[in-house]
Amino acid sequence: MRILSVGLLLLLYVSPVQALDEAAYRAAVELYGQQKPIEAQKAFETLAATEPAHAGIQFYLGRLALQRNDSEAAVTYLERAVALSPADARMRLRLGDAYGITAQKAGLFSKPGWAGKCRDEYQKAVELDGKSVEARESLMTYYLQAPGFLGGGNDKALEQAKSIKELDAFAGHLALARIYSADKKFDLALAEFEEILRAEPDNYAALFQLGRLAAISGEQLDRGLLALRKCLTKEVPPNQPPLTAVHWRIGNILERQGDKAAARAAYEAALKIDPKFSQAADSLKKL
Repeated sequence: MRILSVGLLLLLYVSPVQALDEAAYRAAVELYGQQKPIEAQKAFETLAATEPAHAGIQFYLGRLALQRNDSEAAVTYLERAVALSPADARMRLRLGDAYGITAQKAGLFSKPGWAGKCRDEYQKAVELDGKSVEARESLMTYYLQAPGFLGGGNDKALEQAKSIKELDAFAGHLALARIYSADKKFDLALAEFEEILRAEPDNYAALFQLGRLAAISGEQLDRGLLALRKCLTKEVPPNQPPLTAVHWRIGNILERQGDKAAARAAYEAALKIDPKFSQAADSLKKL
């Protein structure tokens, strides 16, 4: 178990706290928001050198460490942030992320301990801010992925999904679909996507996920193919699967339908956009 050293605690709680340079802090946060990690790192490190007891600075240093997959640094920074601001749900959530990444990298014997710490932080984040969809989604994901002896379980995940749906109908449909997919209840998962599309027929995320699920499950192949082809006519929203993935999933469905020539054309279309798209390349080799 990682604990803060006495020296660090003295640094955080005993050293005189200087007045925060608000302008410099806002500038650093803006750099982070502009996705300029190198510049943001330098800015926050400069602030931390004179203001080590500022939770926000430690928080952003931790988030930057998460972005570069440096789990050790992320744990260090985010534990400091939580020690300084234990009632901040955002900091608890990101610390949970740091513990989760550490668990993935850990050896067999230490993995359960890190996983338990991840679960505890997610639960605390939800306890502190029950209206945070992101916190509930993280806790739901933990419950879906963790074995029962580490507190996982689809029944617990379902409870979080229902709470998410009360807060955000769209996010709730996606959450429920994930759980039904994990349980191989594909008809129920597809129904969740259809519910979104009844309200928003052009919703890219729902169209893609419906097509993806059809490709994986083998159910409603024609409907899935139609949804994916509709994705090709839309602009890809931020943080959604790219058109390479759409072409690949179209190929998956066509291959299931026995149309190998059309499947080949779909895989080649994906590789034309991105020659390094390994999923399409592998599917093409196996065709």
